[in-house]
Amino acid sequence: MKSPPSVYVVDDDQSFRSGLGELLTACGYRVILCETAQQLLNHPLQDEAGCILLDLQMPGLSGFELQQVLADRNCSLPIVFISGHGDIPITVQTIKAGAEDFLTKPISQPRLLEAIERALARVEALRGLQGEKAALTARLQTLTPRERQVFDQLVRGLPHKQISHLLGISERTVKLHRHEVVRKLQVRSLAELAAIAERLGLLSGG
Repeated sequence: MKSPPSVYVVDDDQSFRSGLGELLTACGYRVILCETAQQLLNHPLQDEAGCILLDLQMPGLSGFELQQVLADRNCSLPIVFISGHGDIPITVQTIKAGAEDFLTKPISQPRLLEAIERALARVEALRGLQGEKAALTARLQTLTPRERQVFDQLVRGLPHKQISHLLGISERTVKLHRHEVVRKLQVRSLAELAAIAERLGLLSGG
């Protein structure tokens, strides 16, 4: 059974924190309440599906400072800022730094849940993309060095004859390597090969 996503609530306002915790628990989330930024940092955050609801102004590290620390630690959890003192410059600053949203207290329940679901959906999509890239990279690594050379030229649109001349092998050998490349990468056309190269960023830089 799939675990519910985690929602970290980081806010020094005890009553607000508790109320939010009760609401989110009732909505089916796994809720972790933190009074300070340090409490969140003490929690192992890697590989968790979830998001962070982060107060802007707190004793110790502020919400914005915590956002920087999490970025330095390559934390992939999306952040939704919550504050009673937000203004346009700080909102822009947090969004530019990667925040998912910035909500001003008092926060309506529909808007809060919408922001959480949007954040969870985005991180899930990102992880799906990363998983797809990892799978494609693993297939690419099954190619022999010569097959990889043929792959590199095929995805750049070079015909068999030109690849043959470039690599110093016969056209028949090129076709044999192409057959293996297509088989190992589980594609049916050159267009699909090129799409793989594009997704893995192999076509940039010529």
